[in-house]
Amino acid sequence: MNYIDLFAGAGGLSEGFIRAGFSPIAHIEMDEDAVNTLKTRMAYHYLVKNDKIKVYISYLKGEITRDQLYQNIPQELLETCICETISKESLPRIYKKIDGILNGDTVDVIIGGPPCQAYSLVGRSIKLAQDKIKIEKHEKIEDDPRNYLYKLYCEFLRKYKPKIFVFENVTGLLSAQNGKFYNNFKALAKRCGYIVEDKILEADKFGVKQSRKRVIIVGWLKDLDLKYPEFKHSTDKTTINEMFADLPALEPGQEKNNYKFCQINNYLIKSKIRSSNDILIQHVARPHIDRDRQIYKIAIEKWNDGHKRLHYDELPEGLKTHKNRKSFVDRFKVVEGDTNACHIMMAHISKDGHYFIHPDINQARSISVREAARIQSFPDNYYFEGGRTSAFRQIGNAVPPLMAEAIAKGIKNLIKSTK
Repeated sequence: MNYIDLFAGAGGLSEGFIRAGFSPIAHIEMDEDAVNTLKTRMAYHYLVKNDKIKVYISYLKGEITRDQLYQNIPQELLETCICETISKESLPRIYKKIDGILNGDTVDVIIGGPPCQAYSLVGRSIKLAQDKIKIEKHEKIEDDPRNYLYKLYCEFLRKYKPKIFVFENVTGLLSAQNGKFYNNFKALAKRCGYIVEDKILEADKFGVKQSRKRVIIVGWLKDLDLKYPEFKHSTDKTTINEMFADLPALEPGQEKNNYKFCQINNYLIKSKIRSSNDILIQHVARPHIDRDRQIYKIAIEKWNDGHKRLHYDELPEGLKTHKNRKSFVDRFKVVEGDTNACHIMMAHISKDGHYFIHPDINQARSISVREAARIQSFPDNYYFEGGRTSAFRQIGNAVPPLMAEAIAKGIKNLIKSTK
């Protein structure tokens, strides 16, 4: 069984499909760092399959360069990771590359989800602010070209006619512009020959340590006697603090890598986050000024005092720097360490860490790259290329691999039922 991953990002959705036994035909992604992350992950899977994991570990330890790592991988495998912005102009180039990889084969599944900022509730809050200051129409959220990327997704359905497709996005897609975009997508997919259904899934129901809701749209060819798949749930009571327990403490701006783990818990094994030969990588925290650390400690103290949240206006005047005291008053938020699912991980973590404060008051910092990756259920051996800021962005935008694996297994069962 094979698949094409559109708007692939760092490969969270793809990781789930690989775990479920699918083989990638191509990943299409416009961000160069994310494409390199995909290539490095393809290298990992190839080396594991061929009993050469020591080569990958050498790369993680910095003993060999990325180019040297890739020299151990078949070129055709790396070429499945295509760095292109999906547009009308780029479609012929992308098709040519995919057709060369397919070599006459058919496509089983197309997966992916276009960038979701334009459909998000935050995005619509920004739109309201834009309306108030009467900026030019072409700058408003409803005219964001990302709103219409679903049309390009459907172009791939039209050309490759996969048995099934999976379209992942924020729940706001269903209601954005009073449902206009989603209804148009369904109509277009129907004209391409598909029956379409959707459900809102919660990541924590699949063992992911965050309260993250996503709409998962599944479509199948009309001549297939199918229905929306069943996705197996896997809840877990391990807390965030317990998931972080084996990670060494960090000061702001500090990095601790090549650290040999000495603790383990069942969740890390069961969720495939940790394996026996893992070393710690990308456990790096961003630096903070003293004022922010003071605010973080106040926020942590309030959370520890009955799970109270810090309201910006409650800060001492000497710690306030924002004139706007009415919007985003919860801009400082502690990761809920004593619960089994924290608030949603977002790409905004690449901008600052105020919304993802580590629950340990002695560290008084925002979470590290590795901690963010664990919250999203990425394995500890998953390496994000491009540096700290890029890694945070890739992680925040990703589909959690644990959730993706459950989706992939449901899709796999559907495909088996067609044979």
